[in-house]
Amino acid sequence: MTVNIEHNLKFITEVDETHPVGARLLALDETLRIQMLEGMLKDLLVPALLPEINKINEGGSYAILKVVQ
Repeated sequence: MTVNIEHNLKFITEVDETHPVGARLLALDETLRIQMLEGMLKDLLVPALLPEINKINEGGSYAILKVVQ
């Protein structure tokens, strides 16, 4: 039997509110902004991290690290 432990990593995105793209981002609803930034971060980081996660899991006798989609 396994039990899942969900991790919450916190990142901060600094946005230049004077830049046109930054201003457009900040004009979005906060929930949408967070979903969009988290999705982009996951799309960028997961492919780079998967080889390292696989190395960590190779000898996983009691715990396996997975990425939640």
